[in-house]
Amino acid sequence: MSKNMSMMDRLLRTLLIAPVAVVIGIVIGPGSIGSIVLYVVAAVMLATSTVGYCPLYSVFGVGGHREQQAH
Repeated sequence: MSKNMSMMDRLLRTLLIAPVAVVIGIVIGPGSIGSIVLYVVAAVMLATSTVGYCPLYSVFGVGGHREQQAH
């Protein structure tokens, strides 16, 4: 499994998307279905940014990670 996420994508997921999802989940109400879904989304965002691999990127053939080429 090679990395397919750029550093910017990983930072956005870690510092913006996951915290916003958690805050919205708290505002909605900790026990509601919507908040649980948002907590799961936040967990997935953190997990994928930690490993640098997003399975959906592979399925759809997109990715921001550029392999360094030897010159």
